[in-house]
Amino acid sequence: MSATSDGDRPDLTMGVAASAVADGGMLVGRVGDEDVLLARAGEDWFAVGAHCSHYHGALAEGLVVGDTVRCPLHHACFSLRSGEARSAPALEPIPCWRVERLGDTVFVREKRPAPRSARAAAAPASGTPQSVVIIGGGAAGLAGADALRRHGYDGPVTILSADADPPVDRPNLSKDYLAGEAQDDWIPLWPPERYAERGIELVLRSRASFLDPASRTVRLEDGSRREYGALLLATGAEPVRLQIPGADGARAFTLRSFADSRAIVETATKARRAVVVGASFIGLEVSASLRARGIAVDVVAPERTPLERVLGPEVGRFVQSLHEARGVAFHLGRTVTSIAGSTVTLDGGERLETDLVVMGVGVRPATALAESAGITIDRGIAVDAFLETSAPGIFAAGDVARYPDPHTGERIRVEHWVAAERQGQVAARNMLGGRERFDAVPFFWSRHYDVTINYVGHAERWDRVLIDGALDVRGFSATYLLEGRRLAVATVSRDRESLLAEVEIERSAGSR
Repeated sequence: MSATSDGDRPDLTMGVAASAVADGGMLVGRVGDEDVLLARAGEDWFAVGAHCSHYHGALAEGLVVGDTVRCPLHHACFSLRSGEARSAPALEPIPCWRVERLGDTVFVREKRPAPRSARAAAAPASGTPQSVVIIGGGAAGLAGADALRRHGYDGPVTILSADADPPVDRPNLSKDYLAGEAQDDWIPLWPPERYAERGIELVLRSRASFLDPASRTVRLEDGSRREYGALLLATGAEPVRLQIPGADGARAFTLRSFADSRAIVETATKARRAVVVGASFIGLEVSASLRARGIAVDVVAPERTPLERVLGPEVGRFVQSLHEARGVAFHLGRTVTSIAGSTVTLDGGERLETDLVVMGVGVRPATALAESAGITIDRGIAVDAFLETSAPGIFAAGDVARYPDPHTGERIRVEHWVAAERQGQVAARNMLGGRERFDAVPFFWSRHYDVTINYVGHAERWDRVLIDGALDVRGFSATYLLEGRRLAVATVSRDRESLLAEVEIERSAGSR
């Protein structure tokens, strides 16, 4: 891999020595006023845009895998041959140039045409559904609709969303937006006009009340009905609200939707003190965002160490230290018994004064619609390896889906943004006649002030944690093993190592 300062980046149209880029390596140069990534895979050479189309990550700091390149920030994957986004969180392609090798010199030539637009793609094969209805306006739902169009489906596509807002970048709601560092117009995943451009009907404030698999009909709360040829259940999960006095009061919030985040922001602008209930990822991200606003934060949680169940005690204590260094006060091994006005009472009788309360105590998969339709439920909507439910033609994706994971050999349900999008994409392709198994390695990221934790894999239990590096200098990896088998890896300031771990976990499934 080679990366140089802007002033030193070579003009790739003038050619570079083939020996300057090793197999699997990359070099950043320029073509005109554009940054271009020159990559090599064996004897094949590629030139693509140097930045990820998701959050503008530097692809040169990522990883070449076969004829793809993966972004170090959030593990988006792009085809080096066409520039197409192969997997989420990136949905849009990156530009691509023709490459020519003459002797020992490699030249980047003209830019290639962009991949065909969704509406101009080849017609789908016969036997595809007459129409597709997607229930849920979150990550899985939008990614599924987008994938249908990108793969040539030209039938009616409808997204039925109970939310008042179009699909949004939900990870931002507890991070930049809540911290006051992102504007409202940064949050929607698509501009309003794109739904019409893609021929996707988005129906907001539309909650499905009844599903009939036999007649392939969905009934909405307003009494209207929608028929479908194939259906994607992307109903997500609902935040848990504590069953204590005052939990439904005006000062108490949960965070799931854009409306939730706006409501917290409105209260936070006048607040001096906040209580966050739950030392979960969402709870701690909220804590960091409120501290960025100068609000004093108390975190109340029943566990001994934050995030111990997911990251183990050592990494959990590291995360706790990040927050304590910024002034967050922890009340661990404690629970909230009541919220009354500006007072939060704990189980030992201690009282905390506050201007707002945010509950980050987990979510429950929204399975009621599927369960009432007779679809198999298993701590989520049970799906097969192709993400199809027990009802033919009905698929499920995202936080609500429980699927067979080839990497652990168990059925799992994950509540990760990237996994939801990738499941939506796979479900869409299978609706169009594909038989693609969902085998992506789960990935998520969590930001705490200036520290980002990347996590690949899935470990509900482990018997050993190997830590490489020093937690106190904020550069390490933690590997979670069970009976000698690596299940997951968490990293801080080791983005490329996170990508390598992802690839190794992918490949290990074939040896099981």
